Amino acid sequence: MAKQKNAADFRGKSPDQLKEDLLQLKKEQFNLRFQVATGQLEKTARIKVVRRDIARVQTILREKARAEAEG
Repeated sequence: MAKQKNAADFRGKSPDQLKEDLLQLKKEQFNLRFQVATGQLEKTARIKVVRRDIARVQTILREKARAEAEG
């Protein structure tokens, strides 16, 4: 994922696809933290973008789970 996605990009996906995206984002976040620790990270703003994408995916997963539980 090269740039930040908006919520509409994630809403059209199934919960399984969202979980896969979440796993990918968490791996990227881990790698970014490693790069910070070793002084190799050039684009520090990427950390913020990834954190927000993770929050977006988690929010949409919760919304979908709630909607499924209600009806």
